[in-house]
Amino acid sequence: MMRRVGRHVRFKRFVKDVFVHTPLTKMVLLSIVLWFLFSAGMYLAERGVEGSSVHSFGDALYWAIAAFSTAGIANAPISGAAQFIGGLWSVLGSMLFFGTIVATITTYFMRPMQRPHKKIIDTVEYNLEQLEDLTVDELDLLKETVDMLIVHVEHLKEKQSR
Repeated sequence: MMRRVGRHVRFKRFVKDVFVHTPLTKMVLLSIVLWFLFSAGMYLAERGVEGSSVHSFGDALYWAIAAFSTAGIANAPISGAAQFIGGLWSVLGSMLFFGTIVATITTYFMRPMQRPHKKIIDTVEYNLEQLEDLTVDELDLLKETVDMLIVHVEHLKEKQSR
């Protein structure tokens, strides 16, 4: 029971960190706005063009998802304006989609380097939550590390008091 609660708390903390401290939320919102704008442009450019597969705004929304997801299932636009809009969306949408994934992962893992003190505290808290799962050797290593930390803190206090 205790393990499940700890995992749940860590998962909640992970999700919060991803949404609050990475560009994921902003990038998803930007992607949605651009998806609607490019779909509207595609719909307006293809509306009434003979042979076009885009007959409604819904068709344009579907086309835009198919185009930037690189699934290869999007029908080619007919008009020159729609081809330009489609090409631009394919490139920008793909860069935005895959860039969001890379930026989110990179930011998440680089964040502790930006705030090492917080990461140290989080690591200690995490390890304290995992005490039951540690072996005797790991507990000994943890004790040695904590002892060194205490000695270091005492040394810093002495240095500051001089």
